[in-house]
Amino acid sequence: MSKAKIGVSMFYCVGESFNRMVKRLDTHDTKYIELFDDATHDLSKARIVQLREVAKSYGLTYSVHAPFSDINIGSIIKPMLNASLKRLKQSLLNASAIDAKMWVFHPAQRTGIGQFYPDADFKNMCQSIELLYTQAEELGVNISLENMPGKYWFLMSTPEEFRRLYRETSLPVGITLDLGHANLEGQVQPFIDELADKIVHIHASNNYGTDDQHNGVDEGTIDFVGFTDALKKIGYDKTVVVESITNVPQSIARLKQLLA
Repeated sequence: MSKAKIGVSMFYCVGESFNRMVKRLDTHDTKYIELFDDATHDLSKARIVQLREVAKSYGLTYSVHAPFSDINIGSIIKPMLNASLKRLKQSLLNASAIDAKMWVFHPAQRTGIGQFYPDADFKNMCQSIELLYTQAEELGVNISLENMPGKYWFLMSTPEEFRRLYRETSLPVGITLDLGHANLEGQVQPFIDELADKIVHIHASNNYGTDDQHNGVDEGTIDFVGFTDALKKIGYDKTVVVESITNVPQSIARLKQLLA
């Protein structure tokens, strides 16, 4: 039986210089690396060349987390929406250039003015996803939409919101199940029970149900024993990326043990 592949997100060192991050790429007990295309780690042409060389030298497989700083694919302000899409389309090109196996992006975020335009953010988000999916298909890049916590004004925090997306767009875009985000909404098990066939990528971190702390997998209220047992039952054989900012090596080792 195929097993899940354990990877690591470089999110834990996003406050460091890009070159320092690159030096860490081959120091983990995994060959599956998720890069962060945002802030001071955005993927320029020179950096893409550098990352391709590192991947070739150490046999690494990349996924890319799309930019999310000041990005809103559901914005009702047209110039802001266009700027978000322009940045994301460039990130898709970057992902293609480093042969990334997955590109993860965030859903729309509600704004204070949105209450005067009911449902416009959801509809704009659907249109944005259609545009991004079309470009991704042309580039041969797999993409997946991440569930986010409603407490931070994001859409797509529950399985029902994803089911609505599938009803209204008919797009086969997969889900990146972020366990920390799901835990804040009490939705870890519902996502597995209701949308197992849509989950194509997983972000693993822990928290205590109040804030998105990105703790190590044993530091919080998520039952990782039960979760990994559930993954085995559904035959999940794709990537589980450690997205912790504390106890990263220990989290990789723990997940490998639980999913063995």
